[in-house]
Amino acid sequence: MSDRSTPGSGPPRRGDRPGAPTRLALVGAGRFGRFILDVTRNVPQVAPVVVADIASEQGARLAADAGCRATTVEEALVAADVDAVVIATPPHTHAELAQAALRAGKDVFCEKPLAATPGEAAQTRALAESLDRVVVVDHVMRYNPLLRAIQTVQHHLGLEPVRFLFENDAADESLPRDHWFWDEASSGGIFVEHGVHFFDAATMFVTEPATSVTAVSTSRQGWPSPDLVTATVTHGDCLATHTHSFTHAHRCERQLMRIDYGSAEARIAGWIPVEAVLDLHVDPAGESAVRALVASPELAGLGRGLDGWHVGVQADDVAGDAEAMGRGRHFGASRRLTVTLSLGGEAAKQTVYAACVAAALRDLHGCRTEPGRQPLSGPRTAEAAVVVADCATRAAALRRAVAVPTAPRPRPLVDHLSAKETL
Repeated sequence: MSDRSTPGSGPPRRGDRPGAPTRLALVGAGRFGRFILDVTRNVPQVAPVVVADIASEQGARLAADAGCRATTVEEALVAADVDAVVIATPPHTHAELAQAALRAGKDVFCEKPLAATPGEAAQTRALAESLDRVVVVDHVMRYNPLLRAIQTVQHHLGLEPVRFLFENDAADESLPRDHWFWDEASSGGIFVEHGVHFFDAATMFVTEPATSVTAVSTSRQGWPSPDLVTATVTHGDCLATHTHSFTHAHRCERQLMRIDYGSAEARIAGWIPVEAVLDLHVDPAGESAVRALVASPELAGLGRGLDGWHVGVQADDVAGDAEAMGRGRHFGASRRLTVTLSLGGEAAKQTVYAACVAAALRDLHGCRTEPGRQPLSGPRTAEAAVVVADCATRAAALRRAVAVPTAPRPRPLVDHLSAKETL
């Protein structure tokens, strides 16, 4: 299913500027807004022209640094020389700003989450569809070449996840008690503000939609909101468990994503994924397929532009029967393959993060200028993540399972982006 419905009556995307970059208005002049402007320097498909922030002096400083015009937020949303609005503000403002930009005939690049509540997310998605506007949501994992490589292997081998797990021990050193992150009215809470990344990431690999959520939460004494949460989401016969804590020093952060296929396992390091190991039990035909895929332009090209991109394969014979069985399914298992994938390790984290945001900005431009193209991270997948995050928040408060209401289905496993467009 695409991320937009039948074209509506919105203004034409090509306008009278074919071949020209998409002109951006940045709303939000904080650290992430500055980061986006830094990224745009290496993305010729976009050109920032306006910066706005409710703190006008802060917006003016960033505008001057970036060579942009400083305006009020209201002016930025309707400026005639702006094609798309970039929203880099706290979550509770996303829906209102996105909807105002859409009504003004602008496309939108929105920092996650799409909205702080499911209702606001649905309204924003429906408005974008009715006006035939592009909305790209900054779920950067969808643009990460390492995860896309694992998707590719999964698809070609016909693997189906049995379990998805993400554990995130994140830092709170930059999140003092009065930071908006801890104000659930502003952030939506951990599941909404941060968990949406990983509720969304699960749907990159698990094809069945979420149907129910159980969750628990805890916090340090006297703290305004939970700082340690866990949710388990049912996707058909697959369980996805998500744990987030904001309790660590920066140097002590740890993240692990694990995808269990029964006959195979992927272990991925970093919330910005930088390294992974695929452990597969296959027959000789499966080994040939993996080796051919690793050597193919389809996989090798995913990391184009990153110096640290590397994929390697090691194979070993397995003692015992050539066939094994798990969960009632027989499969060939005479060979054990270890596929290592790297984007350069921890030292490359910021480079990879910037490359993924750059890919999302190029996706925005491509969807604006190429008829029929759909965003890899659009409002439907983003809405679905907000719905699950909200269910997790309610499940933790109610201390019981919560059913996930029907939401727009995620995109298919294989998407439209070519390897050269990933980075």
